[in-house]
Amino acid sequence: MAKSRIEHVCGDCGATHTKWAGQCSSCGQWNTLVEEVAVASAPTIPAAGPASRIGDVDPLTSRPRATCIGELDRVLGGGLVAGSVTLLGGEPGIGKSTLLLQLLAAFGGTALYVTAEESAQQVRLRAERLDAVRPDLWLLAETALPHILASIDDTKPDIVVIDSVQTVHDPALGSPPGSVVQVRGCAQQLVNRAKQRGVPVVLVGHVTKEGSLAGPRVLEHLVDTVLSFEGERHHALRLLRATKHRFGPTNELGLFEMVGHGLEGVPDPSELFLGDRRTGIPGSAVAPTIDGQRPLLVEVQALTTPAPPNVPARRTTQGIDSNRLALLLAVLQQRARIPTSQTDVYASTVGGVRLAEPGLDLAACLAIVSAMNDRPLPADMAVFGEVGLGGEIRQVAHTPRRLAEAARLGFRRVIGPRSAPDPDDAHLHLLRAATLPEALAAAGLT
Repeated sequence: MAKSRIEHVCGDCGATHTKWAGQCSSCGQWNTLVEEVAVASAPTIPAAGPASRIGDVDPLTSRPRATCIGELDRVLGGGLVAGSVTLLGGEPGIGKSTLLLQLLAAFGGTALYVTAEESAQQVRLRAERLDAVRPDLWLLAETALPHILASIDDTKPDIVVIDSVQTVHDPALGSPPGSVVQVRGCAQQLVNRAKQRGVPVVLVGHVTKEGSLAGPRVLEHLVDTVLSFEGERHHALRLLRATKHRFGPTNELGLFEMVGHGLEGVPDPSELFLGDRRTGIPGSAVAPTIDGQRPLLVEVQALTTPAPPNVPARRTTQGIDSNRLALLLAVLQQRARIPTSQTDVYASTVGGVRLAEPGLDLAACLAIVSAMNDRPLPADMAVFGEVGLGGEIRQVAHTPRRLAEAARLGFRRVIGPRSAPDPDDAHLHLLRAATLPEALAAAGLT
C-alpha cells in the first residue's frame, strides 16, 4: 500500500522541504511554502530509446504547422510544432478562450477542447458567436486528468487545448486541485502524452496579480513555449508575446483588436495608435519605438499641474515605467533646469500599450516640458532617443526602421541622437541633438 507523507512545497519554484520555513532555501522567496500531502509510489521507468547519430535526425519533424492566424503565426515563428506544449497566460477576461477557439476553428483537422472551468453550454455559445462550430471540434467538460487522457486517446485529435491547467487534478496525487503538486504532476503527464502522440497541446495558465504566471516555476520549464496575452480590458488592443520559445525567436510581437465577432489581427498598429490623435495639443509627443522586431509609432501624453504646498509631488504613469519617469524628471531638473520637483506629473501611452524600451525617453521628456510650457510640438515631428543621467541623448537600436516608419506615416521632422544615420527618405529631415537642452531647443520648447 502506498504511504503518504507531509511535504512543504514552494509555490514559486516548486522545491520541496521536509519542514516549514519562512523562506524557501531554493529560490529565496518568503512565505511561499505550502503544506502538501505526497503519496509515495513505485516509480515507473519507460523503456530507453536507442541513441542515433545527429546527422540521422530528421529536422523536418519539427517544422511548424501554420495556424492560419497571421499574428499568432508571427509570434510562433510559423505555427505550432507537432508534439509541442504551449502555455498561454493572461488576465481573466483578456480573450484567451476567444483566441483559442478561433485557433481550433482555423487549424484544421480534429480538435479537442477541454474546458475545466466553464460548462459545455458556455463554450458552445461562445463558439457560435465566433463562428467556430464545426463537426470535427470535440468538446469535453472535465477536470479529472485520467478522463482527459482517455479522451485524447479516443478522439486522436490533431490539436488539444486544456483550459485551464490549474483546474485539472489527478486523484492519484492526493493533493487538492490547484496545488503545486497537482499543477506540476498534471502538466508533466500532459507533456508526456503530447510527445508520445506527436500532437500539439496548448495549456491555459492563470496569472497572479503581478501579471506573472501562477503556479510553480517548474511549469514554465516543462513546456516548450510560453505566451503572454496582454492588454487593458477597457481597450480593444491585445498584445501577444513569447517569453520562451524552443522552436524560434522570442522577439516577435502579435497585435489583435477585440471586435464583436472575436479577435482580428492588426496589420498596421501605428495607424491604429495615431488614428484619434489631435494635433496642436500641449503635452503630446509621437515616438517611433521598436517592440520585438516591429516598429510602432506611439503617442506619449503628459499632463502637469502645480503640487499643493508642503505636499510631495505626484507621479502617475500608465504604460510607462514609473521608476523610469522619476529618473527622467530628475534629469530634466538637474541637466535642463526644468523645475519638476514641485509639479504633479501624469504620463501615459495612448491605446493601452505598455512600453519599456529606452527609445521612449526623449519623447516623454519633451511631452512633459511641452505640458509645463503649454506649448505644443509641431504636428509633423516625431521624437526618439535614450536619455542618460548626464543629459546626453544616446543611440538606440533599429534607427533606420524607426525613421522609415515615421516617414511612412507622414512625419517630416524627427529629433534623434547625434549619431543617428541619415534617413533613406529624402522628405524626412533628421534634427540631431547631443544633449537634452539641444533637443528642447530643436522642438521649440525653450
